[in-house]
Amino acid sequence: MNNHEKAYELLVEQLHETGHDVEKLKARIRTLNIETPSWAYGNSGTRFGVFAYPGAARNVYEKIDDASYVHSLTGAAPSIALHIPWDKVQDWEELAAYAEDRNIRIGAINPNLFQDDNYKLGSVCHPDHAVRQKAIDHLVECCDIMELTGSNLLSLWLADGTNYAGQDSMVERKHRLQDSLQHVYENMPNEARLLIEYKFFEPSFYHTDLADWGTAYAMTLKLGERAQVLVDTGHHAQGTNIAHIVSFLLDEQKLGGFHFNARRYADDDLIVGTNNPMELFEIFVELVAGEQKSQDVAFMIDQSHNIEPKIEAMILSIINCQIAYAKALLVDFAKLRRFQKEGDVLGAHQVLMEAYETDVRPLLAQVRLELGLATNPIATHRTHDYVEKRAAERE
Repeated sequence: MNNHEKAYELLVEQLHETGHDVEKLKARIRTLNIETPSWAYGNSGTRFGVFAYPGAARNVYEKIDDASYVHSLTGAAPSIALHIPWDKVQDWEELAAYAEDRNIRIGAINPNLFQDDNYKLGSVCHPDHAVRQKAIDHLVECCDIMELTGSNLLSLWLADGTNYAGQDSMVERKHRLQDSLQHVYENMPNEARLLIEYKFFEPSFYHTDLADWGTAYAMTLKLGERAQVLVDTGHHAQGTNIAHIVSFLLDEQKLGGFHFNARRYADDDLIVGTNNPMELFEIFVELVAGEQKSQDVAFMIDQSHNIEPKIEAMILSIINCQIAYAKALLVDFAKLRRFQKEGDVLGAHQVLMEAYETDVRPLLAQVRLELGLATNPIATHRTHDYVEKRAAERE
């Protein structure tokens, strides 16, 4: 019996003692899919500078190749998010076929409304109608790309806002935002969803037009049922209880998806589950608790791998999400609800901590083994020469 078999056998005994069905746990773990972002495979980084990484993807085809490799190791990353125009090609159907040949599908389409010089005062909230129309046209173009690639998610983040009191009318900007998004909403493919992201500051510092989950939520209510909120775990003020936001939006059936990353100060875009693993666990606890309402929630990574090895960083991101999810599955919700009703504060808290403190890595390794994958994706990756080969090919 090897080390993995011993660890797994001990964990199975522990789980049986606490009344868990191990086969059901493994089946649920296999359902977790995490979308990786194209931009994290290329040389993109911070506002200060970008440190080039050997073998970083130079175009969308190479990004798909890298995403396919990550999926082959983890078995849990079957789609890739695209950013337009960074990933723009002439033939979108050909790109979708290229991805399918590599066991990857095209996921969320992310418009870019923050780099053009015209957007200095905003995009869809800009005081100039011509600039707003340019932004709307780009969003409609992204809807067309969704149709051609089979994507069913339009993931929208705006940099719109102001830097000085009196710079613009915040009410008028709200009206422009709603009018613009209504036009886009009506041009989305059938069954597609619009995920509206928010960020409380940066690059605007007096006010941001979509500053928090409340403003995003209000906009989804005005647009329709296929408009939902996207929660980026790095887009909140210090101390914000993201699990609370998740539970509220989930109960309202307005939680559309996540951009997972980790932060210590602001929008740090560090590897998810590194600085704040307990917070990630708390989020997944709410998702598991509201499972019936979380079936369509999209799990996506949005990170800037500027000093980390890009492929390994992505693998670790997926593993950390799997760990948090597996631990959340171990929560005894019947026991938790009983303690909550009895007002047993520490008893209820301990139910969560018992799940959080359980080492679920042997369980995840067994799931991978049964999928025909390596039990330790990072260790296996480090024995491969994938990065070295890509660096030689892409120099």
